Amino acid sequence: MINLISQVKLCVIKNPILVSKSFQRLCYSTIKLTSDNYPQVKRNTQFKKLTSDDLEYFQSILSPQELIVAKDRDDLNFYNTDWTHKYKGQSNIVIKPKSVEKISLIMNYCNKERIAVVPQGGNTDLVGGSVPIFDELILSLSNLNKIRSFDELTGILKCDAGAILEEVDNYLKDNGHLFPLDLGAKGSCQIGGCVATNAGGQRLIRYGSLHGNVLGLEVVLPDGTIMDSMHSLRKDNTGYDLKQLFIGSEGTIGIITGISILTPTNPKATNVSFLAVNDFKDIETVFKKAKSDLNEIMSAFEFMDMKSMKLTKKHLGEVDGTMSFPLENDYPFYILIETSGSNKDHDDAKLEKFLEDVMGDGTVVDGTMAQDVSEIEHLWKWREMIPESCQSEGAVYKYDVSLPLSQLYSLVELTNAKVKKDGLLYDAETNPEGQVIGAVGYGHIGDGNLHLNVATKEYNKTIEKCLEPYVYEAVSDLKGSISAEHGIGFQKKKYLHYSKSPVEIKLMKDIKNHFDPHGVLNPYKYV
Repeated sequence: MINLISQVKLCVIKNPILVSKSFQRLCYSTIKLTSDNYPQVKRNTQFKKLTSDDLEYFQSILSPQELIVAKDRDDLNFYNTDWTHKYKGQSNIVIKPKSVEKISLIMNYCNKERIAVVPQGGNTDLVGGSVPIFDELILSLSNLNKIRSFDELTGILKCDAGAILEEVDNYLKDNGHLFPLDLGAKGSCQIGGCVATNAGGQRLIRYGSLHGNVLGLEVVLPDGTIMDSMHSLRKDNTGYDLKQLFIGSEGTIGIITGISILTPTNPKATNVSFLAVNDFKDIETVFKKAKSDLNEIMSAFEFMDMKSMKLTKKHLGEVDGTMSFPLENDYPFYILIETSGSNKDHDDAKLEKFLEDVMGDGTVVDGTMAQDVSEIEHLWKWREMIPESCQSEGAVYKYDVSLPLSQLYSLVELTNAKVKKDGLLYDAETNPEGQVIGAVGYGHIGDGNLHLNVATKEYNKTIEKCLEPYVYEAVSDLKGSISAEHGIGFQKKKYLHYSKSPVEIKLMKDIKNHFDPHGVLNPYKYV
């Protein structure tokens, strides 16, 4: 039954329309409420429970298409449950305003009435930040999804927060540009959510972070005030750079409704190589040489370990039997390198010379290079399908961390040793009752970002107590950060002190209290 339910979960994640309601309910019925899983977290009694008067107010300003009221406890499962199916709230109402002005009116009302609100984008968040903990009102940005303007001369795009990343990227490509962010969840995640979590992704090594690319924001504050800072200037040194406060704030001090962002021109030539090495030290060697030899054309440098690829092979074999692995043999580690530039012959020559060197000296023991667009997509799919594959056995504990490059993979090894020591690691012969399939590692070498995924058969407190706070303590000991790009959300709030000093945490709380003195916006999370 676990495997059946896990497959239904993945189908619901990809496209809930394709799954019958009965199967969706089977899937969601296995997920415990967050309030039951974490009974130590109590509902704030200062927050009002929604009444018929509140519903009447919402109906007075929203059309029927902008308001969903649950008739059954399972009607809003999709909005109440996070992508990992680890966190589940109890909201009975989802509002989906079609204008910034309506969001302003709703926040003004909720602030006065002390109604807690959870802003929600594509709900691809991985730390419980975009779903309710109790019965908070869900405010979805999905109906605010238009591209407002695009200047081909400067590359400056202005769009609504609810615009889907992949759709915006396709629009930009039709106009000779691309979005400076790429994620595996691009088909579902929204631009506003990406900015609110300061998402990083695979292109950061080439185009930098959203802190550098976002030029301006439109934000609805907790009291309904609209801060319109949708600038299209690359230089503006007039006072505090307020937009930076909202980038990565995870909807706790304001709801991002509009974004102005600088987009680069679309490269004329792109290529991808998929390589194998025998040791993590070899990845460091290849990366150092790639920075030197590929330099300005390198746009991504990803790594994957053998266990992550084995899980992906198994999962893709079940959902897409046509997907063949790029290499014939298994190796301890794999590297995906993407190059992009303006001259295909020049770029191909640089990449081919680089590959000749790293394979000639034995650092790279096997590899392949894409020959066309379809092969590029094929190679990227093996990297992008890892998160889904790790969850396909039933559940996954996700840890998105930053570490010094020399220590990056040691966390995976330490975690596997810990679960084995605690008797949780599954082995068909020696420990068939083990609940942990294994810890796998993959991520962005260019910015020191490790995705540690612990694939398990189910979520339970025994596994969680084994992993937490152990993983965060190990990250702190290794001089890393407990969150590289996924944010803090609900999952990491109580572990923030492993990365931030008491002074920093106090300042963060002061900022929260300044913007949201009643604490109505995305409570129980972040800080």
